[in-house]
Amino acid sequence: MRSVWRGAISFGLVHIPVKLYTATEDRDVHFRLLHEVCGTPIRYRRVCETCNREVENEELVTAFEYDRGQFVVVTEEEKAAIPLPQTRMIQILDFVSLADIDPIYYAKTYYLEPAEGGLKAYTLLRRAMESTSRAAVAKVVLRSKESLAAVRVYGPALAMETMFFPDEIRTPEALTGIGEDVAFHQNELEMASTLIGNLSAEFEPAKYTNEYRRALLKVIEDKVAGREVVRAPEPERERVIDLVEALRRSVEMTAGHPGPMVAGQEAAAYSDQPRQAQDG
Repeated sequence: MRSVWRGAISFGLVHIPVKLYTATEDRDVHFRLLHEVCGTPIRYRRVCETCNREVENEELVTAFEYDRGQFVVVTEEEKAAIPLPQTRMIQILDFVSLADIDPIYYAKTYYLEPAEGGLKAYTLLRRAMESTSRAAVAKVVLRSKESLAAVRVYGPALAMETMFFPDEIRTPEALTGIGEDVAFHQNELEMASTLIGNLSAEFEPAKYTNEYRRALLKVIEDKVAGREVVRAPEPERERVIDLVEALRRSVEMTAGHPGPMVAGQEAAAYSDQPRQAQDG
């Protein structure tokens, strides 16, 4: 694996150099959109509807829509001027019981590995957290964004979960279709509890597989094996000839034609590169 970030875990006067690795990967089957008529992949372009043209990256600015159709532009320089905590530090704020952190707060998981000179302190922290059954709540800056995080013991390693801040969690009180005033018989509750007990088991992640993805990949493999493949057409290439050849052919094509070349007559691009490059 390749590390995505290097920094340090900091608590009290202790600094532990660490490297950060993404702990999960996207295994979804991703599709491209093709034009059904010719099989060409569809590309998306940034187009300004007012200027009616495609916009280059250097013409783009970032803006916040504070009201419908009303924007305020915030430049990269203005964003960079906002003070952030140290960008290479996982600053531990508290040690808490892992059971007290509701999973709804978790966003993405990373592995932490000790960097050069950090093995002893890293191992000491991991073992101390394991023996006390504690996790660390911290703040970290990743990709210029400050995040809440939880550092916890995961097997022989420390894992870091980026977390949502409390104001980013939606309250279930907004759900109008639930309530506690539903009437049911005590026997129904007992049967439901019995069913849960019958289906209870130790959590073994390896036994859960993505059957839909497996079936979808089988369909794709069968299509490839049966050569049921759509090939995108090759883009037309301009024939490149040198300037002398372009002039010679232009003279030949216009011989006997008093007027300018008409639509449909062959034209070719020229290049000042050697003629070996002709025809791709």
